[in-house]
Amino acid sequence: MSKQIRHLNEASDITRLFDDFNKLKVMVIGDVMIDAYVFGTVDRISPEAPVPVVAVKERVNRLGGAANVALNLHALGATTVLASVIGDDVKGSDFLELLRNENLTTDGIISSPNRITTTKFRVIGNKVQMLRVDEEMTSDINEKEVQALLHKVESILADEKIDVIILQDYNKGVLTENVILQLIQIAGNYHIPVAVDPKKKHFHAYSGVSFFKPNLKELKDGLGLVFDPASISSVKGAVQTLQEFLKVDIVMATLSEKGVLISKKANPDNSIQFTHIPAHIRAIADVSGAGDTVISVAALCLALNLDTDWLAEMSNLAGGLVCEQLGVVSVDKNKLQAEAFKVIASKKA
Repeated sequence: MSKQIRHLNEASDITRLFDDFNKLKVMVIGDVMIDAYVFGTVDRISPEAPVPVVAVKERVNRLGGAANVALNLHALGATTVLASVIGDDVKGSDFLELLRNENLTTDGIISSPNRITTTKFRVIGNKVQMLRVDEEMTSDINEKEVQALLHKVESILADEKIDVIILQDYNKGVLTENVILQLIQIAGNYHIPVAVDPKKKHFHAYSGVSFFKPNLKELKDGLGLVFDPASISSVKGAVQTLQEFLKVDIVMATLSEKGVLISKKANPDNSIQFTHIPAHIRAIADVSGAGDTVISVAALCLALNLDTDWLAEMSNLAGGLVCEQLGVVSVDKNKLQAEAFKVIASKKA
């Protein structure tokens, strides 16, 4: 792929971009899980306690966490390799089966007898989430599991040309500080850009990555920053502090209903340039998994060296689209492309 910055000026540029998604190979490393749903109806209150009774109509298991990122990438046409540690348990077997059902490789997955497979159970009654129950282990993976994961990653990188690596952190124990530092070094050895969807626990370990995507809470908690989330100028100050501290090339802060703020170091003076992309008006059904979609699209655009304004625009569109659907779902490539065409048309109008 060319290292020249790509710009989207015509509808044909968008078509080529989406076609080029199909040529990319992405490695996703991080915490994986099963998103388990119980769908039903509610028409009475329990006589045992003042809680609604959900009459079950359907049970569904879906890929969650870093696995949902892999699923989004797959839906966008990219070849995806997922690397993680799960439990050697029944849910772990269910997880592997879910990967196979989606035609995703299991080659990067390590099953450990010392772990359990993270599962989030959501009870949906009358199309409203009423309860969530988490079954998980959040302690760091042990040294044997660390070495097995790193060896697996190195083996895959030696055999396959990976265009971008995504570190998807949910603070469930896979991305320990040691693992993060070594993965960044390994990626550097192979000259592969690294995109990060962080949680606050190991913020400081992500120094020097190519792309960093915190939300407002993570931006505030990760480095203990104090700012007004309602003020774009105040958010800019926090992002600049973060960017300078971590020495990151690109930071994209997701601002919920305010859209996204992206910043990039400009050459040759290393000043920081900001662009704020407002959110598009949508009927929001569920924000679950939107961050997974955003990092997926952003990483593909990063690998293709798309200019940062359009990277933010595409990611913002994708995150909004999945919020229109109930539950954790992957982005629809055709719908995203159609939305991008509309943006091009509006810019030319």
